Amino acid sequence: MLSASGPLTLGYRGVPVVRNVSFEVAPGDVLAVVGHNGSGKSTLVKTLLGMLPPIAGAIDWPAGRPATIAYLGQRTEFDTRFPVRLRDLAEMGAWRDLGFTGRIDAAGRARIADAMDRTGTADIADMPIQTLSAGQLQRALFARTIVQDAPLILLDEPFTAVDQATEADLLTLIDDWSAEGRATVLVLHDLSAVLQHCTSALLLGRGTARFGAPQATLTPANLVELGYLSPGQVAWQETMYRNVGPEAAGHSGV
Repeated sequence: MLSASGPLTLGYRGVPVVRNVSFEVAPGDVLAVVGHNGSGKSTLVKTLLGMLPPIAGAIDWPAGRPATIAYLGQRTEFDTRFPVRLRDLAEMGAWRDLGFTGRIDAAGRARIADAMDRTGTADIADMPIQTLSAGQLQRALFARTIVQDAPLILLDEPFTAVDQATEADLLTLIDDWSAEGRATVLVLHDLSAVLQHCTSALLLGRGTARFGAPQATLTPANLVELGYLSPGQVAWQETMYRNVGPEAAGHSGV
């Protein structure tokens, strides 16, 4: 699907944010991008979208860049004041095939209905988006992503401000995409979710990166070295893990 060759140096206007970025994403892979604030996570997403050129290295697309890349940005990038219904938001995923003058056919409407069913939004399809809760809005945005029917999906912090039940449901959708052969790259803070649902992890921090299987990459030593956790946080999490087990220890999963 894609890989970094070089390795990559990413940044803005020639100013590096992170160096030594290497990774591979194959069809069906779920790559978690993890890092502290300012480590280069969103910079990587924008580079994959073609919005930023790498400062050094290149993105390699062995089979060619996909005609469609589905992107779900952070909540701050979305204006909920726009006067549309949840149904309209889901239908926006079909615009690539329609342009400005086309109309959604029966197959397209069936795909939209299926997307709302899969995200649990069919019963609230006619609600204006400004009335939706954070979880309902994120489900609607996942429905739009499903309608886009893309081989590569980029999700930038998709679980911010949603409850645990919604996060679990949306993670199940990501598992389904993997089974369908779609590749997903998602910026994620919940390390337990990374360990349970992702096939690989890219840890960014302090101007550099580590890539590999989640268990091998998100080690306490790497998390401290790249500034994601302090030594004290790691020690506390390890104590909690030993005393009460991984589920009761919280979401960090260390």
